[in-house]
Amino acid sequence: MNLVTRIGLPLLKSFDPETAHGLALKALNLGLAGGTGPVTSDRLKTELAGIELSNPVGLAAGFDKNAEALRPLSRVGFGFLEVGAATPRAQPGNPKPRLFRLSEDHAAINRFGFNNDGMAAIGERLDAARVKIPVGLNLGANKDSPDRSADFATVLERLGTGVDFATVNVSSPNTEKLRDLQGKAALYDLLDRVMTVREEKARGTKIFLKIAPDLDSDALAEIVEVARATRIDGIVATNTTLSRDGLASAHRDQAGGLSGQPLFERSTRVLAELSKLTEGAMPLIGVGGVGSAEQAYAKIKAGASAVQLYTAMVYHGVGLAAEIARGLDQLLEADGFGSVSEAVGSARGEWL
Repeated sequence: MNLVTRIGLPLLKSFDPETAHGLALKALNLGLAGGTGPVTSDRLKTELAGIELSNPVGLAAGFDKNAEALRPLSRVGFGFLEVGAATPRAQPGNPKPRLFRLSEDHAAINRFGFNNDGMAAIGERLDAARVKIPVGLNLGANKDSPDRSADFATVLERLGTGVDFATVNVSSPNTEKLRDLQGKAALYDLLDRVMTVREEKARGTKIFLKIAPDLDSDALAEIVEVARATRIDGIVATNTTLSRDGLASAHRDQAGGLSGQPLFERSTRVLAELSKLTEGAMPLIGVGGVGSAEQAYAKIKAGASAVQLYTAMVYHGVGLAAEIARGLDQLLEADGFGSVSEAVGSARGEWL
């Protein structure tokens, strides 16, 4: 942890969480995080659905919702970034307060509700950033949309050519009835629309689906069936959870999605089950509770081709990305793996 982080993290924690997040983005744009680019090595270089990565450690959607800090974020060690969620029209999201630190649990609860500047503003920033590592966009739907499935396709049509991948986010718990789109028929219709737009307007853009960690085995099997039928490129496992099991913090009963350390085991089990259902043939991104190189490595061995983090940076700073990547390189070497891809799914059975 560098000097700026040691001083800055305690200072940020003196503000309410959403204000602190805004200040963190401003600090990034002032160059206070430093960095020279992605951490990399021959072992860390890998591929995600055909996208070449310098390392498999990515930034999860939600940290830079509006693509305001892409350049500085591309320098702190990440192998790839994801911005958004973006909706067709700008929307304010849910009333504040809507973000809560659960410090005793190294977790957070949010109920943002897809607050963002809208696809036009986000698209302009994506065009201007021109970073040297892969960038993805989380697709969302407006809260008051009469056809939410159409919203995902609309955002992809507008912004798809400017990103390396787009993630269909039907798993946020903070937009009413959004998770209903994870049902088999609704999901097929949604992904079919998105894939039609991809083929017509954004052929080079990979399409991923982000799912909730609160799905049972039957629902996961249906999602894999739809994913294969629509020929999407991968699955992101997972978004935040509605579970509150074992929490100690005062804010544990706040409404919204829980992220951070308490999600690690639940999300990794879902990841491993998806790896088994897809027989390792579909790229998976492991998200949920990644706060160390060991946890990133566990996700990879459970079946993830790459991982993403967000909440852990609240407690450890953005320098965590480089720390995890370097530690992952050492863990791969210690176990005799010559590359990330060799380790993917190697310990899947431990989570099933």
